[in-house]
Amino acid sequence: MTSDRKAAIAAYKERKTVAGIFVIRCKAAAQQGVGGAANLARVQNRIWFTLRHGSHTCRSLQAAWTAHGPDNLSFEECERLEEEATHYIRDALLKERMRYWRAQLGAEAV
Repeated sequence: MTSDRKAAIAAYKERKTVAGIFVIRCKAAAQQGVGGAANLARVQNRIWFTLRHGSHTCRSLQAAWTAHGPDNLSFEECERLEEEATHYIRDALLKERMRYWRAQLGAEAV
């Protein structure tokens, strides 16, 4: 393995991820869903992938995607969380903040 490849692999493993809360809004149906992710930078791609393939677990979000198409859905960050020392603390904080944002926005869980 070359030293460039080793350096690239090491950099990939050491990259920082930002956890946080997001909201997906459907303009046409006037509905919204709130979710949390350990990596905000990648969660939209994952969600859009499952929606395109008709396999998202949130049935109302999947129905909105199917009925109105991707142009009527938007993805927005609500809150970025501070970096935590352990995954347990981060996950507990994500759950707490998701409950808060769902109550604030009157949204369902995504």
